[in-house]
Amino acid sequence: MTNAAQILIVDDEVNIRNAIVTLLGKRGYRARGVATAEEALALLETTDMDLVITDLRMPGIGGMEFLRRLQTTRPGTEVVVMTAYSSIETAVEAMRFGAYDYLAKPIDRDRFPIVVEKALERHFLAVENQRLREQLETKTRFDHLLGESEAMQRVYGLVEMVASSDVTVLLTGESGTGKELVARAIHHKSPRADGPFITVNCGALPESLFESELFGYEKGAFTGALATKAGRFELAHGGTLLLDELGELSLKSQVDFLRVLETKEFCRLGGTKVVTTNARIIAATNRNLAEAVKQGDFREDLFYRLNVVPINLPPLRDRGDDIPLLIETFLPDFCAQHKRPLKEVSKEAMRLLRLYAWPGNIRQLRNLLERLVVTVREEMIQPQHLPEEIQASKEDRRTMIVTLGSPLEGIEEEVIRRTLIEITNHREKAAKLLGISLRSLQYKIKQYGIRE
Repeated sequence: MTNAAQILIVDDEVNIRNAIVTLLGKRGYRARGVATAEEALALLETTDMDLVITDLRMPGIGGMEFLRRLQTTRPGTEVVVMTAYSSIETAVEAMRFGAYDYLAKPIDRDRFPIVVEKALERHFLAVENQRLREQLETKTRFDHLLGESEAMQRVYGLVEMVASSDVTVLLTGESGTGKELVARAIHHKSPRADGPFITVNCGALPESLFESELFGYEKGAFTGALATKAGRFELAHGGTLLLDELGELSLKSQVDFLRVLETKEFCRLGGTKVVTTNARIIAATNRNLAEAVKQGDFREDLFYRLNVVPINLPPLRDRGDDIPLLIETFLPDFCAQHKRPLKEVSKEAMRLLRLYAWPGNIRQLRNLLERLVVTVREEMIQPQHLPEEIQASKEDRRTMIVTLGSPLEGIEEEVIRRTLIEITNHREKAAKLLGISLRSLQYKIKQYGIRE
């Protein structure tokens, strides 16, 4: 790594300067020289250097002043100073001001490369430590969201932008993509971070329980209501309310929810007292709500009220570069949790994992890794340890080999089946990819008996 280092030599003696540049060049470094500190400072405004080797006695800005300015303008740059034997005390003083080491003139050709190598090692160690700190801060900042891909960077950017306001956010994406984690990240970065974070799974709520769960109820409101109970809206006051799988709400429940969303007021079931909430609303769904509006399954006014800032979470199949990072994060955790020796994934197994379509997204990957930790005795996870469907991921998931003369009906069935299993199990998206209507897709699924 250090052989690619960029080194700047600052010395007004042209022969010494050129000799050092030549010596460093022979060792594989990218070195260049300038005569004055003024030239060096101008160059450093536009060019990063890993190491600066500077004389202490120069016309114009002297070496000590140059060093002080470097500490302000380029604090991450390592500096080695050069001085005559008679000025060693000055060199020691320079080290107190931040120089890494000094070289006495005339330069000792045996000691010189050692000092340069050590200075560069310290520089690159500091750079790596800074990178790791930034990685850790990113993980903390985004509440365990993982991913360095361009798609996830866009998500992080939107989280940063919306967190400071109370704007309503609509999280969309397939099941298992981490919508709740994004909602928590928004909450924890917001001024409401000290308030409650309340979730409700709308898909698990029958219409008969929707009002009592979200709005609460008074004692005696119905059989079994033995005491007054606060609903989720009330509990989320001062914090954030995540309505997961909102697309599953019945039309009647959608009307009730819209009313509260607009007014921030409601009454508990069986009560007359108006309760006010200032909970911030985040909605999440794996449905295409715009398509549901067209089909009459979702209210248009509610959709537009929720869709103020949409954030779409990419499926794992579109984040192949993030898979190694996810595995490196999850695998040690599961090994520690189940008291197993630390395991690694072989290169070929990793290749297959990256090729696989992951219809269950990150949730499916986590479950698989936990299973492998428990069931694989070896410390290296190999392709044969993976499920058959992942081992079969040797070809690109978006390709299929078709034998000429095969019945068209069989080809159609296979294309639909593999699209639903390997590309997306979201029927509206699958229909769009296949170029057919949702109704036609549903008919063919039934016709061929396809199990997703």
